[in-house]
Amino acid sequence: MIFDLANPSQLMQAFGPDLLLMAGAMALMLWAAWRPESHEHQRAVGQASLVLIAATIGLTLWFSTRGLQSTLGVIAVDNFRWATDLVCLLGAFGAIALGMEYNVRERIMPAESHVLVLFATAGMMVLAAARDLMLVFLGIELMSVAIYVLAGLNRRSAKSAEGSLKYFLLGAFASAFLLYGIALIYGATGSTNMVEIGLRVVGGNFSQHPMMLVGTGLLLVGFGFKIAAAPFHMWAPDVYEGAPTPITAFMATAVKAAAFATFLRVWIEALGGMGDAWFSPVWWLAAVAMFVGNTVALSQRNLKRLLAYSSIAHSGYLLVAVATGTLAGSAAFLFYLVAYTLASFGAFAVVITVGRAGDTNNELVDYEGLWQVRPGLAIAMAVFMLSLMGFPIFGGVGFFGKWYLLMAAIEAPRPLTALAVVLVLTSVVSAGYYLNVVRVMFMKPRPEGAETPAQAGALTRGVVFVAVAAILVLGVIPSRAIGWSRASVPRAPQMQAAVVDAPR
Repeated sequence: MIFDLANPSQLMQAFGPDLLLMAGAMALMLWAAWRPESHEHQRAVGQASLVLIAATIGLTLWFSTRGLQSTLGVIAVDNFRWATDLVCLLGAFGAIALGMEYNVRERIMPAESHVLVLFATAGMMVLAAARDLMLVFLGIELMSVAIYVLAGLNRRSAKSAEGSLKYFLLGAFASAFLLYGIALIYGATGSTNMVEIGLRVVGGNFSQHPMMLVGTGLLLVGFGFKIAAAPFHMWAPDVYEGAPTPITAFMATAVKAAAFATFLRVWIEALGGMGDAWFSPVWWLAAVAMFVGNTVALSQRNLKRLLAYSSIAHSGYLLVAVATGTLAGSAAFLFYLVAYTLASFGAFAVVITVGRAGDTNNELVDYEGLWQVRPGLAIAMAVFMLSLMGFPIFGGVGFFGKWYLLMAAIEAPRPLTALAVVLVLTSVVSAGYYLNVVRVMFMKPRPEGAETPAQAGALTRGVVFVAVAAILVLGVIPSRAIGWSRASVPRAPQMQAAVVDAPR
């Protein structure tokens, strides 16, 4: 079915899942503020938030199975949008599930914390649906404002306040770059609609237009901050360490997924005709992110900071898919995003379980001999580390994620062989810190007097179990996820002749 977005009723229908989540979030915000703060109230609001997210996931799945699409207008109606929505919604579900139990331990009682996750997710869904640069900016601001508050949610923690302030200042700086870039691109092309910009770039030979080149560069810098790719990563380690751990998991997965999905759509639909102008900067951004993230992570002894630098490295891996500019790269991008989200969320869930009140016990030494006292937890963490490393079999779907990235890079029409070599070499470097976590858990004795990690709550255990199961099952039978990723890539009208088939 082809949507006519000039028709108000069809426009509202196309925006249905987003409106459901926004309306529900506003109702829950009133309920959260109506009653005094208490752990019982924040749990009740959290449970209602999970029901709302489940309903939104159901509606999104219903839309995705109907074959709906639109080629024009400010809202994208395609499988890529629904796929991004599902990743973000699952991330939000996991963050709230972890947060309901984590908040009790850390004495974080405001029920609004769960509602802010919903508002941030609504911003992500706007980003996924955006086919206009102004709508992109609106979605980024809706998402970012909620995340600024969530990062500083623990008012008893100086690190949380510091991280929130840093994120706010650098986030505002990045938003300014994006807005100036949008303004210059509008000045050059006369439009903010991605498809129209793409058609005018191809038809008007804008690849050497000074205003267009500067605007593209500013967009790249702005998105570089949002996806925490080196050298625009300086905010990530402090913010990831200081933020409440469920919010850190949410930022490292869902926020990154939404920003990357928008980045990919803008680059393919709007700036695909400027390949020579953006290819080299994206190439170097990917290489630097992979190198910096993996090498600096080697020296980290705090698990949250280690996972922060790991996230920076994975931004580089995902940028390899963006650099290809092909359908193969887009399919590999989606597949890798799912693998990375599962492993990262599971790893942060383990960090929450091992941690104690005050968000302590996050050092590597706290994981020594974990196998001896919590064998199930140690096995789960090993699966997550091996998946992030891309280890075959025991790393599950993580291995196939990197494999398809490599295949897309090697088959790309532009020369990406050197970047593929960088990806392989930096993945080898990453073994130094991922396997070190495994070594500490299984080969180090438990220190005398070390307390045994408390039994996690049912929701936290559920997140860990589902993540492990999904990683291992998709690692054995990845064909369904591969087919889903191939069917969900963004397809710009002006790029159809230039793309190649997805990897087989």
